[in-house]
Formats: sequence, C-alpha cells, structure tokens
Amino acid sequence: MRIRDAQIAPEELIARLTEDPNRGAPSEFASFQKVHGGDGPMKVDDEYVVRMPGPWDGPVRVLHVGPRSFRLATLQTHLEAGQIEFRASSNGELEFWIESWARSGDRLSNLLYARLRMAKEVQLHMWTSFLERVIELSGGVRSGRLEVHTRRLDDAA
Repeated sequence: MRIRDAQIAPEELIARLTEDPNRGAPSEFASFQKVHGGDGPMKVDDEYVVRMPGPWDGPVRVLHVGPRSFRLATLQTHLEAGQIEFRASSNGELEFWIESWARSGDRLSNLLYARLRMAKEVQLHMWTSFLERVIELSGGVRSGRLEVHTRRLDDAA
C-alpha cells in the first residue's frame, strides 16, 4: 500500500508498531498480548498471542526487528504454519507491506481456510483493517488501491 502526505518516516512507523503492535491491530478483529519478553518495544524472541474472536488465537515469535521491518513466525497451535513480515519504505510516498508465507497449521485450519473460506474472510478483513489503521497512524491518505496478497505453501512443502 502507498500513503501520500504521511507525517512520519518509515522508521517511525515501524518503531510505533514494534513499540505497541496494537496500534495497527484492529481491536474488533485482533489484539496482541505479549506473553514472553520484557517490557518495552518488540525484540527478537519475544512471544505474543494474537487474540481473535472465535477459535483463532495464534501464538507467534518475533524473528526480526529492524528499522524498517519486523517478522513474526507462527508457533504450535496457530491456525497457520509460516511467517509474516511487516515493512515500510519511502519512494516519494510512504509504502507499507504485510507479506505472509504460510500453510494451514492442521487439517481443521485447512478446511476453514481453503474449503469453507471462513478463516480466509476473517484474515482478509483483519489485514485490510490493519492497513487502514497504518494509514491513520501515518497521518497521511491512501494513494491508489489497497492490495492484500497472502502466499500459501502447499502441505507438501
């Protein structure tokens, strides 16, 4: 997603999200609760539970925190098995990505995501809402379309 007239730089955006990921998380869909790690901003090896309505709570571990990005990996009992990266840059406009590499965590998750499409719809609304909150956090306005892409690995991988 691109944001024009942003009031903050990519580094400040990532700093705000790693200080409190709930600044981006849409509270009606998800909230981050730190369950392992010290007070303060997100650090490598911190663990969170992403609380969502229904049976969707997902534990994650922080793999990377940098000035322009952070990456999380799913832990056992998460609906998905994979990683997700949040990153920001600037090319005249503030750019923000959420990139996910994942497969279903188990058969039930696969059924809910791939067959019934229920989990996929929840995920789509959650990431769209997250991106909208990032726009608000930046102080700018969306430039162009909001695009959400999730890459899924097949279970054979």
